[in-house]
Amino acid sequence: MKLTKKSHACVRLEKEGRTLVIDPGGFSEEDSALGADAVFVTHEHPDHFDEGRLRAALEADPAAEIWTLRSVAEKISAAFPGRVHTVGHGDTFTVAGFDVQVHGELHAVIHPDIPRVTNIGFLVDGAVFHPGDALTVPDHPVDTLLLPVMAPWNKISEVIDYVREVKPRRAFDVHDALLTDLARPIYDRQIGALGGTDHSRLTPGDSTRL
Repeated sequence: MKLTKKSHACVRLEKEGRTLVIDPGGFSEEDSALGADAVFVTHEHPDHFDEGRLRAALEADPAAEIWTLRSVAEKISAAFPGRVHTVGHGDTFTVAGFDVQVHGELHAVIHPDIPRVTNIGFLVDGAVFHPGDALTVPDHPVDTLLLPVMAPWNKISEVIDYVREVKPRRAFDVHDALLTDLARPIYDRQIGALGGTDHSRLTPGDSTRL
């Protein structure tokens, strides 16, 4: 499987000529969802869900489809009948040659005064886990964790403890558009030293083989 990092929380996974895109939101590239056979969206926040990017992908390829939770599906399903699928915690499905498990139900707490929205994570081929905006621990071993390193709802000690709890073989940074270049070496050093796993980051546009 080939993993390509896009800006912020968006990634592309490619296998045997098929492409899966997760969270092509407003902080990711305009064309981040184009060419995808399937698009997954973890929750409704605009840095993960951008209707324009999804419309562009589905209009460019009449066979492309979306898998997401109800709060997002309700916003776009009318425009693409039969092509937007609602999933939730515990669901399993296969699309574009990828086997997928859904884990999680709620977004992490931003502040007690802010109502929590729903959020799901996607475990792809029993190996690659994208948690969205939550520190969800799947009840399944994770080989590659897509690690949300910097957000209004987390701090670095929680990120480190999350890596320790999931125990992936390796972790790649996502949710990092707000992290300045000045801070990146600090995060790299502390997560790498304390997380207990192989921790790396990719520049948007860069790829690696899993």
